[in-house]
Amino acid sequence: MNSAQDLLQLIHLEQQDENRFQGMSKTVGSPNVFGGQVLSQAVNAASRTVHNDRVLHSLHSYFLEPGNLSIPIVYNVEVVRNGGSFSVRRVTAQQEGKIIFILSASYHKEEIGHEHQIQIKSDIKQPEDLMSWTEMLGRFGDHLPSKTKGFLEIDRPVEFKPTQIVNPLNTKDLPPYTDVWVKLKGNVSQLNRSEKQQILTYISDYNILTAAMNRHASKANWNNTQTASLDHSMWFFRDFDYDDWLLYSLESPNTVGARGFAKGNLFTRDGVLIASVAQEGLMRPK
Repeated sequence: MNSAQDLLQLIHLEQQDENRFQGMSKTVGSPNVFGGQVLSQAVNAASRTVHNDRVLHSLHSYFLEPGNLSIPIVYNVEVVRNGGSFSVRRVTAQQEGKIIFILSASYHKEEIGHEHQIQIKSDIKQPEDLMSWTEMLGRFGDHLPSKTKGFLEIDRPVEFKPTQIVNPLNTKDLPPYTDVWVKLKGNVSQLNRSEKQQILTYISDYNILTAAMNRHASKANWNNTQTASLDHSMWFFRDFDYDDWLLYSLESPNTVGARGFAKGNLFTRDGVLIASVAQEGLMRPK
């Protein structure tokens, strides 16, 4: 995949009956199905059963089993509630009859109310002054650990530009946060709000555990630590477009018991807060 159109084709599921859908998988460099893919496909399934113009405002999910890249994933949607203001859906994802993932999603009719938001960092480096993953691969590829190089070589529909380049060979603990600019590749002019949310859900599973790993970089790295998404929650606040870079600002308040917790905020370049994310992930020393 190397464009928004490729990503939408992956996310958009085949409908088998009214509340049953099926999807396939694409690797992002891991031997298992990428968590962001299952998240976004589950949101696609849930959203296609909501027919009253309500907008996704939150999701909560658990990853139960590693997904097999070669086996189709079946998504079953349960209509939990259609209330006066909110609609709730529950989705289970299965492979060969085994549940690998569950998601609850809530949709809200648009209303007018009080508003406030936190501010984007004022001193953040701008994407024009930073190197993308693709550019880092071209410049440093021969000096990177094989696993890191292999990960960066995968074609992606999203470009990432971290505000700080961390040398994986320089093993020292770092502050437990990271900031990454993200931008979709390809034509993004015709996306509806639901499609934009599904894509943002996919993107939100990238980079998030990096904030937790940073704090232990003198001992832990992607080669000697088993990592996996355990749960993932997300809240959607405002509509937005993909015609410019978005900032994913992440921090990790805690790691304990082979688990790392991280949370993040997604902003437009001009500082509009569009979504927040929280996730706990496995960080098990091998």
